[in-house]
Amino acid sequence: MRVSSTYAKWSQVGSRIGMTGAEVAKAVMRSAGIDNVDIVEIPGHLTDHYDAQNKRLALSSENYHGMSLAALGVSAHESGHAIQDKERYAALEMRMQLVPMTNFACSLLPVIMIGSLFLGFFGPKLIITIVAIYLILTVFQLVTMPVEFDASRRALQRLQGLGILTKEEMVGARAVLKAAAWTYVAAFIASLGTLLYYLSLLSGGNRRR
Repeated sequence: MRVSSTYAKWSQVGSRIGMTGAEVAKAVMRSAGIDNVDIVEIPGHLTDHYDAQNKRLALSSENYHGMSLAALGVSAHESGHAIQDKERYAALEMRMQLVPMTNFACSLLPVIMIGSLFLGFFGPKLIITIVAIYLILTVFQLVTMPVEFDASRRALQRLQGLGILTKEEMVGARAVLKAAAWTYVAAFIASLGTLLYYLSLLSGGNRRR
């Protein structure tokens, strides 16, 4: 809710420079010597992301064409990931290595949960499996936090350093990126809380035995 409200607020405020998000992403990457990343438009709301494997920076239509402080902030943030990729930022590389395992864990979790409801079985082995899944998810969220905070830091530095945004305009871009960053903190806390819950179930069962 905070991300949506903050983004909505600053998406109504245009930038002085009159550049689109796609143009800003290109300028930020060019300033870092990156010319091998495609910038593409994708559907959806806040679906923006950087695909390191295919060297593709995807921006939602509202940010690809948008000239608001929110659009430029988000576009620069994704460019920050491209810069991380070029510089072989350790946390980003670790996250990329965790992606296949995390995707498998995410796909397995609903199968296990739904299957346990239908079978009426929720024994120690099942809890151990759930603990293992949430351990993977929690580690992934933990690694994701520095990646996202660092990308935002790089974005804000480039936006101001290249003269794309004024000091006053930086307030809006910073607010959007700060709100987005805290969603990753919330995701980590939620995942850690769930992991600790199932660990408590497991330890409680062990004590009873």
